[in-house]
Amino acid sequence: MQKFIRLFPRYVLILGLIFAAGQADAATAKTKIVAKKPVLAPLEISGWIPYWRKATGTIEAMAHLSTFKEIDLFGYTMKSDGTLYDAMDIDNAPWPDLIAAAKAKKIRVIPTVMWSNGAAIDATLRNSKKRQALEDEIAAMVKEKNFDGVDIDFEGKKAETKKYYSLFLKGLYLRLGSKWLMCTIEARTPLESRYDTIPKDIQYANDFVEINKYCDRVRVMAYDQGTIDIVLNRARTAPYIPVADPAWVAKTLELAAKTIKKSKLVIGIATYGYEYQMTKLSEYGYRYDLQWAFNPKYAIDLAASLGITPGRNASGEMSFMYRPVVPTVPTVPATTPATDTGVANAASILAGVAQNAPNEAITGPVNIVWWSDALAIKDKVDLARLLGLKGVALFKIDGGMDPAAWSYLK
Repeated sequence: MQKFIRLFPRYVLILGLIFAAGQADAATAKTKIVAKKPVLAPLEISGWIPYWRKATGTIEAMAHLSTFKEIDLFGYTMKSDGTLYDAMDIDNAPWPDLIAAAKAKKIRVIPTVMWSNGAAIDATLRNSKKRQALEDEIAAMVKEKNFDGVDIDFEGKKAETKKYYSLFLKGLYLRLGSKWLMCTIEARTPLESRYDTIPKDIQYANDFVEINKYCDRVRVMAYDQGTIDIVLNRARTAPYIPVADPAWVAKTLELAAKTIKKSKLVIGIATYGYEYQMTKLSEYGYRYDLQWAFNPKYAIDLAASLGITPGRNASGEMSFMYRPVVPTVPTVPATTPATDTGVANAASILAGVAQNAPNEAITGPVNIVWWSDALAIKDKVDLARLLGLKGVALFKIDGGMDPAAWSYLK
């Protein structure tokens, strides 16, 4: 969510970072850059509908069903004993109507199995009997429910789990037969963008070579960037806490494309944002304390109630800042604008805060609201075309995405 900076022309950043790499890869890329413009090759559009917003999510998906090549039902979760749990209640409304409508249009219907307990993942996958039992259970679920395949989203894995996770993917791939195996993985930031001095013992939980072997699609969760890229942190005017700067997204996908086929790679795109409490540090930068995630309407309504006009910044997302009068919650904001001039730039906002409350300018609460709107989504769609990738996947489809984004997904 970091975004509050000077404005600059859209796509200059993307083209500057990617064009040289695109030339080197022109012989094998599915699309080529001609006169510095992307060839508009068809992209596969997919997206996750979360079980906790299934009513509004299915309504939104049904309204735009012809946009999709695939609908992902999010989904199944895992019990601590390594067995499946149907969190979405798949056999009951509203899922059957959506599934029937999608199949009638020959749109793939894929459930996601999501697991984020690293210790439990390791305990299950390193035990051959438990691992094979899970492979059997997932494959049986896919065939019993007549899904087109399954999406595996195991997050927070330990590095020591890597070879067991690869074995799990191999076993599941074989069991699925003609069904699709989709893999959703964390974005990997290049080491030179993460460290001033790169540690010698870096280990990863995902083996990209093995993932390339067994996964029919690899969706890179290219969002929740935060402060991970120290190069961009220094290059951008602070405050800077992006959901997904296109420059960072380009880095992560170019890195993945070194070992994973571009014909399998999909950019995961955020449709939401975050609010942080921001504190100026005495020596450098800012500290960002996460308050909550939100859909765009929350930010738009909050800005309107404060008389603030949100601004677009270097990473192409939307943001504004304000100083709360008292601690706030999303539904009942008790706030005043940080400055009468809105959010033309970060410096003027902080100056306004400082004039009103000098002591609070450094230690007091200043909230920064940062989100992915339609044009930020368009940036990633255009980037997928520039890089010659297979498609994009929206997280999440729940009725809360900026509705203007649908015009860029055709």
